[in-house]
Amino acid sequence: MRKLWIFLILLSPIMIEASFLDFSTLHKAKQAYEDNNYSEAISHYEKVADKNDQATYDLANSYYKAKKYKKAKALYERIKEPSLAFNKWHNIGNCEANLGKIDEGIKAYEKALSLKKDADTKYNLELLKKKKKETKEEKRQKKKNKQEKKKDKKKNQQQNKKDKKQNNKKESDKKKSDDKKQKKDKQKEQKKKDDKAKHKKDKNQQQKSQSKEKKRDKKIDQQKMDAAKKQKSKEKQEKQKPMKAAIKKQAMSDKEVKKYLKMLDKRGINTLMVPLKTKGAKHEETTPW
Repeated sequence: MRKLWIFLILLSPIMIEASFLDFSTLHKAKQAYEDNNYSEAISHYEKVADKNDQATYDLANSYYKAKKYKKAKALYERIKEPSLAFNKWHNIGNCEANLGKIDEGIKAYEKALSLKKDADTKYNLELLKKKKKETKEEKRQKKKNKQEKKKDKKKNQQQNKKDKKQNNKKESDKKKSDDKKQKKDKQKEQKKKDDKAKHKKDKNQQQKSQSKEKKRDKKIDQQKMDAAKKQKSKEKQEKQKPMKAAIKKQAMSDKEVKKYLKMLDKRGINTLMVPLKTKGAKHEETTPW
């Protein structure tokens, strides 16, 4: 027992010093909080070795002011002090609201109002309920818009499909028309070529025919000329026949005359008969009388 008292006597200065340090730190933390320097306040509060519910509550408030809502909420939930219960649930509601958890925030505010009637808490609760309604309406509207958008998308897809089908048909019709026109132009061009070839062929045939006709006409003309020449020669020969006969007859007469004269000459009989010369010979007497 005596030893225990000695130990407590020795421990008391240390506890007094520790309590003094915590008190100083809490004072600095409170001052920093009031100066809106929440990061410094948090730093001081975190240094307090033995935190009671009030210190925890003040630390949670510092985290809340620093907009670290998850950390603040976790600290508020650790508080057991009944006198801080209302503030605890009110502030948890604030944390949930800032974290976007509307249903959780409503429950926290309702828990706070069950402990104490407060205008601010009620106002915050109504705000969350209104926001929930708006959110619900927004969700409904969003869902509606999504459905309408989906419907419009489907309608647009159907319209696009229809337009595409029409465009494809137009393109197909245009292609058919172009192919038909191209085929027609090709046929026209081919006909033009065929007509040109036919014209050239006909011209060549005509030239050949004309050349053949010319050759034939030339041959006929030559034949006519040859026939005419032959006929002329024949006619000339026919004309010359009496003359030749006369000449022959004359020539025979002269021969007979010569023969006769020769006979007379052998007999020694003189005559006045003079032999006639042939055509072109001079008429001369050979014997003077």
